[in-house]
Amino acid sequence: MKQLTAALVILLLAGCATTQSPTGRKQTLLFSSQQMDQMGAESFAEMKKQQKVSQDKQVNQYVACVANRITSVLPGRQPSWEVVVFESEQVNAFALPGGHIGVYTGLLKVAKNQDQLATVIGHEVAHVLANHSNEQVSRAQMTGVGMQIAGAAIDVSGLSNKDLYMSALGLGAQYGFILPYGRAQESEADVMGVELMARAGFDPSQSISLWQNMAKAGGSQGPELLSTHPSHDHRIADLQQMLPQVTPLYRTASASGKNRCD
Repeated sequence: MKQLTAALVILLLAGCATTQSPTGRKQTLLFSSQQMDQMGAESFAEMKKQQKVSQDKQVNQYVACVANRITSVLPGRQPSWEVVVFESEQVNAFALPGGHIGVYTGLLKVAKNQDQLATVIGHEVAHVLANHSNEQVSRAQMTGVGMQIAGAAIDVSGLSNKDLYMSALGLGAQYGFILPYGRAQESEADVMGVELMARAGFDPSQSISLWQNMAKAGGSQGPELLSTHPSHDHRIADLQQMLPQVTPLYRTASASGKNRCD
């Protein structure tokens, strides 16, 4: 078993890539984009089996409209993004490699308008764009937590422990095994997400209102979405600094006649 483990680690490290995130931060990535896409697809399929999917046509159309506008401004060739609304009081959303977005109905009580919802969806899509899921899986592998993940990643069609995959993809809070995104990744997703929403024609100033709402939600602990994020004051200050850069993008997008979703 030790020889097999050593061989597995050597195999994975041989394919390791040290790259830079879109904001210039160094990243170590052990897994290919194809492996990450399949992990995302397997995890999303499992979630749709285990959680109640909303059948509310109006809500689904609204969320899909916001999400589709965000994904329409992503760089490069993109998959056809699948958007699913889950019936849950959780104030949360997520995006997975391979083109999957999940939004919980509880979020819609806190995100009061399309611009605030776009703040969250833009943030979550930014995690995918910046390879944060790959970083999490890679970190789990390198720290010894992820040997089962690594074994399954080599032959992902025989996935045997979906909980570990989902936790490494940032979904562990729902499944009892948590490997949350780090604060550096969360701050990076904030920066990238507010630019995405502005390019898609959503008002970036509403990102501040959204996080103020988040800070009030769920009492002193706040909703699950905030569990590993920077402090409210820190996040809001960062977003305020970003407004002069992203507001012109929003104005340009608005002038081009992008349709509203609400």
